Amino acid sequence: MKCDVTEFSTRTDLTVDTIRYYQSIGILHAPVKEGRRAFYDRSHHDRVERIKALAERGFSLKAIRAVVESGSDETSDRLLLGAIEQSAASSRYSTTELASELGVPKSLLSAVEKAGLAEPAPGVDKTRRYTSSDLRVAAGAAKLIGFGFPFTKLLRLAVRHDRAMRATVDDAIDLFDAHVRKAGDNNEDPQAVAAAFNELLPVVSALVAHHFERVLINRALKRLKKSGQRRAFKAALEATSTRGKRARASATRETPSVSRANSTEKASENRG
Repeated sequence: MKCDVTEFSTRTDLTVDTIRYYQSIGILHAPVKEGRRAFYDRSHHDRVERIKALAERGFSLKAIRAVVESGSDETSDRLLLGAIEQSAASSRYSTTELASELGVPKSLLSAVEKAGLAEPAPGVDKTRRYTSSDLRVAAGAAKLIGFGFPFTKLLRLAVRHDRAMRATVDDAIDLFDAHVRKAGDNNEDPQAVAAAFNELLPVVSALVAHHFERVLINRALKRLKKSGQRRAFKAALEATSTRGKRARASATRETPSVSRANSTEKASENRG
């Protein structure tokens, strides 16, 4: 197979502009030059098919570039993709099924998807699929509407947050690539990369969630205090204090194994 960009566009069902764009961001390699003419071959066609497959599974162009930059190391790609997919629970719900489980109109979920806010977990087929964790989160969003928040205003706020968050995510991917995936011996050990991803993902997610919650609570309390609503401020402060105590108690219950491990380590050091 060897063709010019016009024929390549027809064969791959991509516009010429899209082909040029893919080349500019580094996910599609340049055509083969023969004199003044440029040709696309089987390797270009295979790369486009791979890009499409990854896109259909929910990966952004940034994530796709991180995968294809590994070159011909299919093992590295497969392990990294496997780690990403394992971070989500088993896919279970289509958009229609999710709407049915939530008891909301499908048009409401379609509006969320159209706004670019719904990120389906990588699935086993081309169908947009959602997980049980998506169902829990969506139920929480439905609860917000039940409290009286206007859906359109919530959607606008969510879009603003999403756009800012995606820029941060792209920077985080760059950091992972530079300091973990391509650092030291990891370049030659794809299993280590996959293991690092699985270990770091919950840590990063917890950090982001904790910071957002802390900032939200503190700013809300400052606003109440500034408004002079003393009773409301006192009630909110007490509720926050109670929440903090419960969280600390829960953390204490969840970490006895760490304490035992530290004690065992110290005892071993003393014996040595």
